[in-house]
Amino acid sequence: MAEESRDFWVFGYGSLMWRPGFPFIKSERARLTGWHRRFCIVSRHYRGTALRPGLLLGLDRGGRCEGVAFQVAAEHGAGVLKYLRAREQISGVYRETRLPMTLLSNPDAQQRAVVFLAEHAHPSFSRRLSVPTQARIIATAAGSTGTNLAYLANTLAELKRIGIRERELERILTTIGVVRASRLALSKSRILPQYRGRTPSLRLGPRVRLSEVKRFVHRARLR
Repeated sequence: MAEESRDFWVFGYGSLMWRPGFPFIKSERARLTGWHRRFCIVSRHYRGTALRPGLLLGLDRGGRCEGVAFQVAAEHGAGVLKYLRAREQISGVYRETRLPMTLLSNPDAQQRAVVFLAEHAHPSFSRRLSVPTQARIIATAAGSTGTNLAYLANTLAELKRIGIRERELERILTTIGVVRASRLALSKSRILPQYRGRTPSLRLGPRVRLSEVKRFVHRARLR
């Protein structure tokens, strides 16, 4: 994207909501139509490792998503875009674009916002996982910026603060309590010790073509 000549908006739906990390004029609750928030990004850096990957939120096709929109001043535009690319494009899994969104303070008007969408063709994209599987992964994964569980809890806390219900994320957090209880019981048992601490397998996207690899590498280099 070219250097900004006027103010613009950034749409946050995950950690950007509660940890934007860039200067902004104001923030507002907003809605993006045609995309929904879900755990569909395999994290081997921020909230997981290569041996025990975690899950991050991404915007996948269909439905709608409510989150937080940040208005960025033109004078900070280039720096904010550079920061976002460094943060979001560590593996090139997100596609940077601009989409129309609705500010809930003025539902009759739309603004275009910088958005990072989940890329289906990327090897770190995960097909839909069951709630128990997501819970087992998130309960134990951790990476360079903290635990996967803290990422989920902070996101839910921010959604609650601004009045948004995300029932699947709430079910994942509730299920993690069951997972932890099961692991505690298993650790006290002599039965099936080989299953202790195993990470559920992740169903990833399709085989990646060379042209797609080049695209993902290019995104990562934008950092």
